[in-house]
Amino acid sequence: MKKNLYKYLIFAFAFLILQSGCAVTKTRNQDKTLKVLTYNIHHANPPSKPNLIDLPAIANVIKESGAELVALQEIDVNTIRSGKGINQAEELGRLTGMHSFFVKGIDFEGGDYGIAILSKFPFLKTDSLRLPMQEGVGGEPRVLAMITIEPTKGKKITFASTHLELKTENRILQSKYIVEKLSKLKTPVILCGDLNAKPGSEVIDNFDQYFTRSSIPNGFTIPEKTPNREIDFVMFRPEKTFKVTKHVVIEETYASDHRPVYVELAY
Repeated sequence: MKKNLYKYLIFAFAFLILQSGCAVTKTRNQDKTLKVLTYNIHHANPPSKPNLIDLPAIANVIKESGAELVALQEIDVNTIRSGKGINQAEELGRLTGMHSFFVKGIDFEGGDYGIAILSKFPFLKTDSLRLPMQEGVGGEPRVLAMITIEPTKGKKITFASTHLELKTENRILQSKYIVEKLSKLKTPVILCGDLNAKPGSEVIDNFDQYFTRSSIPNGFTIPEKTPNREIDFVMFRPEKTFKVTKHVVIEETYASDHRPVYVELAY
């Protein structure tokens, strides 16, 4: 009897260990991955063809990347140069099978010019911010686009796209403003965009104080053929919410004057 009891206890103990291991494996397998792309599309004008607008080329880059969330900069809507009646954000959404959201930065050639977001996930909420400009400096007004999504039940995320101004004084002010506003959100945030600044600059340092920035050595994004600097970024907060599992600067040299940045984030 004692021998049988001893065998039973060994079997039960082994079974519990096995179940525990299965539980750990199951938990790890439940981690999800968000596939993110940031892309300054140069209003879909290939640099090698000054008079051409090639939205299908941009759409193909997005589709081939497999991205689920896309931050886009330099978007035309109903402009003369890109075609009256053509909403580039909506058309790229149609071509990629994604939801689209556009935010105007300025009036341009009879239409609008700004930034956009594409998402495989339905929008729970959309919002935007007009970014500040340093008095007396001049420059072009800039904006921030935001969507809230729920890629996994019970896990809401804010995804944001922006394109900072060319003048340093404006970029510094805008970086501080974005950090201040996004730090108040209760949801985790992924921020992407063309920040017109390089790592080590005051602008990027401002973001680095609050966001975790995905990066790779020599992750240059512009110009398209022989890139020599990194100004397009994917970053997130809080740090413990996401883990970068892949970062690639896609070697695309035709569709735009920037190379797109693709990042996978486990969460």
